[in-house]
Amino acid sequence: MIIGKDIIEQHNKNEVENFNSDFAYLSDKLTKSGSDVAEIVNKIADFQVAIPSWALGAGGTRFGRFSYGGEPAVLEQKLDDVGLLHALTHSAGAVSLHIPWDIPSDVSALKESAASHGLIFDAMNSNTFQDQPDAKHSYKFGSLNSVNEDSRAYAVEHNKEVIRIGKELDSKSLTVWLADGASFPGQLNFQTALSNTEKSLKEIYAGMPEDWKLFIEYKPYEPNFYSTTIQDWGTSFMLANACGDRAFTLVDLGHHLPNTNIEQIVATLMYKGKLGGFHFNDSKYGDDDLTVGSIKPYALFLIFNELVYGMENNKNNPYPAWMIDASHNIKDPLEDLLQSLEAILIAYAQALLVDQKALKEAQLNNDVVAAQDILQNAYRTDVRPLLKAARLQTGAALDPITAYRSLKVRETLISERGWAKATGL
Repeated sequence: MIIGKDIIEQHNKNEVENFNSDFAYLSDKLTKSGSDVAEIVNKIADFQVAIPSWALGAGGTRFGRFSYGGEPAVLEQKLDDVGLLHALTHSAGAVSLHIPWDIPSDVSALKESAASHGLIFDAMNSNTFQDQPDAKHSYKFGSLNSVNEDSRAYAVEHNKEVIRIGKELDSKSLTVWLADGASFPGQLNFQTALSNTEKSLKEIYAGMPEDWKLFIEYKPYEPNFYSTTIQDWGTSFMLANACGDRAFTLVDLGHHLPNTNIEQIVATLMYKGKLGGFHFNDSKYGDDDLTVGSIKPYALFLIFNELVYGMENNKNNPYPAWMIDASHNIKDPLEDLLQSLEAILIAYAQALLVDQKALKEAQLNNDVVAAQDILQNAYRTDVRPLLKAARLQTGAALDPITAYRSLKVRETLISERGWAKATGL
C-alpha cells in the first residue's frame, strides 16, 4: 500500500481549518514570549527517528503473541510499512536493521525500495543474545564475555558480518547490546567477563570502516538476573573510551533501575562527548518497553531538555542516532509507532520552548521556584499545533492516526498480505 501526497492533502482539508486557528493562537502567544516559532517548526520538521525492522509485526507478551493481520512477511514489506509511517508523519525517515532477523537477500533492490520511500539505513544491530538454528557455537553462557574462546570469536565474527552488510546498505554505525551476564552468584568472574568483553569490542571496533561509529548499549538486568556484564552507563562509557574516539554509549530509556535520573546520565555523557545513540520507550516497573510517553511524559520532557541543551552546547558530542525501541504488545504496531513518534516530537517541541537564558539566570541566583516554573511552563504548553505546522510544511498528515484509520491502512494490509506472521520475532 502506498499513500500518495494527493491522498494526504485531501485528508488534511478536513483538518486544516481547526489547525489554522489553533496554530495562530499558539504562534501569537509564543512570539510574544520571545520564541522563534518558524525556527522551532523547522527543527521539528527536520527531526527524524529510526524505526527498527523488528517492530512492524504483531506483538503480545512473553508468554504469547497475538497476530494483528497484514504483518510484513519479508524485509521488503517491512520497508513498505516504514514508508507508510514516513508518508503519514515525515519523521520516520530511517530504518534500523536487526541481523540475522532481517538479512537482505537483494541489497540493490532493498536500497531502491528504501529510496522510493525516502528512507535511509540507520544503525545496524547485531544479535548474540540467542542461538540461531545453524549456530556453530552457543551463547548460552555468554558471547563477547564468554570464557569459551570459540564462542567469543564466533560472536565477534557475527558483528563483523553485520558491519559488512551495513556497508552495502550505506549505514554508518553498529549498535551492540549484550545479554551477557550471570543468573547465579559464582557463575562467572566479573573481572574476567569484563576483560573478555573489552577485548571483543576492540576487535569489532578495529573491523569498522573509518567513518563508522560503535554504539555500546547497557542494561542492569535481564535476561540474567544476578548480573549483566555491561550493566550501567559507566561501564559502557569505560568500554567506549577503551575502544576509541568513534565508540559511544547508547542510552535506552528502559534500561535503568526504577527512578534512575536518566536526564543526568544524558547530560554527563553529552558533556564528555560520548552520547552516541538514544532508544525511546517507556516503563512502569522495569524494562517494560511501553509506548513512548505513555507512562512518564514529564520525565521524557526533562530528558529532552538535556538533549536539546547538549546539542546546542556540547559540540564535541555527535548528533545522536534516534530510534524507537518499544513493544506494542496488543496494539496495532503501526498505530503504536505513530503514537511514539507523536510523543517524541511533543517532548522535543516542549524542550525547544524552554527559556534557557532565564533558566540559567534562575540557577545562578539559586531561585529554585523560578527554575521549576520555567520548565513546567514549557511542559504545560500544548505544542501539538507546532507538530501539525511541521507536518503541513513537509506534506505529512496533520493527524497521522486519524488519517491511518480513515484510510483503512490495516484493513488494506490484511487484504494484501493475509494473516502471515512477520519475520524476525
